[in-house]
Amino acid sequence: MAHAPQIRIPATYMRGGTSKGVFFKLDDLPESARVPGPARDALLLRVIGSPDPYGKQIDGMGAATSSTSKTVILSRSARPDHDVDYLFGQVSIDQPFVDWSGNCGNLSAAVGPFAIANGLVDASRVPADGVAVVRIWQANIGKTIIAHVPMTNGAVQETGDFELDGVTFPAAEVRLEFMDPAEDGDGGSMFPTGNVVDELEVPGVGTFKATMINSGIPTIFLDAEALGYKGTELQDDINGDAAALARFETIRAHGALRMGLIGKLEEAAARQHTPKVAFVAPPREYVASSGKRIARSDVDVLVRALSMGKLHHAMMGTASVAIATAAAVPGTLVNLAAGGGERDTVCFGHPSGTLRVGAKAEQVNGEWKVTKAIMSRSARVLMDGRVHVPRAGF
Repeated sequence: MAHAPQIRIPATYMRGGTSKGVFFKLDDLPESARVPGPARDALLLRVIGSPDPYGKQIDGMGAATSSTSKTVILSRSARPDHDVDYLFGQVSIDQPFVDWSGNCGNLSAAVGPFAIANGLVDASRVPADGVAVVRIWQANIGKTIIAHVPMTNGAVQETGDFELDGVTFPAAEVRLEFMDPAEDGDGGSMFPTGNVVDELEVPGVGTFKATMINSGIPTIFLDAEALGYKGTELQDDINGDAAALARFETIRAHGALRMGLIGKLEEAAARQHTPKVAFVAPPREYVASSGKRIARSDVDVLVRALSMGKLHHAMMGTASVAIATAAAVPGTLVNLAAGGGERDTVCFGHPSGTLRVGAKAEQVNGEWKVTKAIMSRSARVLMDGRVHVPRAGF
C-alpha cells in the first residue's frame, strides 16, 4: 500500500495576546511553499489539521477555535527601515482554505520576540538589557507595526507581571504601535462609504445603523440594542444560537459588499477573516467569562465581536485597533456608545474582561486620519521544534 512519508519542518508554537499560532521562518518551509499558492495553503491546512468536518482539528496543531487556527510566516525584510516581514494565514477549521486578507493583531505581539530569538533582527539593534524596537512589515495589509520587546541578559523576556484579560497567567508586556492603521496605500478612506454612520440594509434581516471602518482590520460596528442584545453577552449566549450566527453572517456579507471588499455576496464565504462584525453598547455591569465582575465604572463602552463566524472569547487585536480608532472619531457608533465627544483612549469591556487602547484621529481636508494606534499585549513560546506533516499536495 502506497503511503506519503512525513516531513519535519522547524516551527515554533507561540501565544500572542489571546491567540495561539504556529510560526515558521520562510526559508524553513518546503521550497514549493515558500511562495503564495496552493502548495503553501495545502501545507498550512495540514499543519493545523483542516479541513475537519468534526470541527476539532484533532489531527493537527489547531485547537478548534478561530483564535487558535492560525499560522505565521516570517523572514528578514528587504524594506528600508524594517527588520522583519510578517505574513499571517487564518486557517479555516472546516473548509479547505486559508484566508490571507487580514492581519492578526494578537499574534503581532509574538512576531518581535520570535524574530529576535531566530536571528531575523540585526544583532546591533538588539540590546542585552532594556527594550528592543522591532520594525515589522505586515505583508497582508501593507502596514508597519512597531513592537517594543523587553530584553534581559541578552534574551527576550517572556515572564513578567503584565496581566491581560483572556490570558490566565501574567507575562512580560509587549507594547505595539500600529502605524497609519487606516491608510490603505491607494488613497482609500478610513470610512469606505464616506460616512461615520450608514443605514445598512440587509434583505430579509432588517436595516441597521452601522459604522463601517477600515482601521486595523475592516470592521462593521452595530448597535447592540438594535440587534436585541445588551452588550454583556458571553460566548455561549451567541455561539449556541445558530439563527443568530446566520444573521450575523448575512449582515457581514452585505457589509463587505457595501465596503467594497467583495464584488458579489457569494464571495463573502471565501473571505471569512474580513470584515469583522461587532456590536457596541454603553457601559453596564456584567460578569466576565472568568467570573470577574466588571463594574459599569470600569469601562467606557462594551464591545462584542465575531471572528470566523463565532463570538470571540476576548477581542481580536486588529479589531481593538478599529475600536480605538472609531472611538476617537466623533459620531461613530463606538464613540456615541462611549459617551461621545473627543477622546484619544478608550477602555472597552469584552467577554473576558477589559482592555485599554489608544488612537488619535484628526480631520485633514475633510477626511479622517489616524497616525497610529497603541495597545499592549504579551507573548510566550509554548513549544519549539519540528512539526510533522504527511507530504502530499506540496
